[in-house]
Amino acid sequence: MMCGLLEYGFEEIYAPGMKSKMQISYMGLFLIILGEAIRKAAILTAKHNFTHDIKTFHHENHELVTHGIYRFVRHPSYLGFFLWSIGTQVLLINPICAMGYAVVTWRYFARRILIEEYFLRQFFGKQYVDYTRKVSSGIPFIK
Repeated sequence: MMCGLLEYGFEEIYAPGMKSKMQISYMGLFLIILGEAIRKAAILTAKHNFTHDIKTFHHENHELVTHGIYRFVRHPSYLGFFLWSIGTQVLLINPICAMGYAVVTWRYFARRILIEEYFLRQFFGKQYVDYTRKVSSGIPFIK
C-alpha cells in the first residue's frame, strides 16, 4: 500500500499529465467493482463453507461447493481479490505498482491454491479431481 501511495505521489509531482487519463482510472474502478462482486458472490454462495484460512482437517459439515459462481471458477474469492488489488493501482494510474501487485498476488495465490487443493483432494477425492478438470482455478496460468 505504501509503495502505491509513494508511486502516486512521485508521478503526480514529476509526471502530472500521466495522472489525468481518466479512461485508465475508470478501468481500474471497473476492476475493483468486478473483483469485489466476484469475491462477495463467492462468500455468499459458499456460506458456512467459506473461511479465510485453509482447512487441514475435514469437518462434518464441510461440503464441496460447485454451484453458483463456483460452476465457472474454482477459487472465485481469490480471483476477486486478484482483480480488486490490481484495480486499485490501475485506478491510481500506478503502472509500476499495478505490475508489482499482479506479480505479488499471483505468486501468493499460486502457492495458496497448491496447498488448499492438496487438502481438498484429500477431503473430496475423485469428486474434487473431476471438478478441477472441468473448472478453471480462476487465476491466470494457475491450473
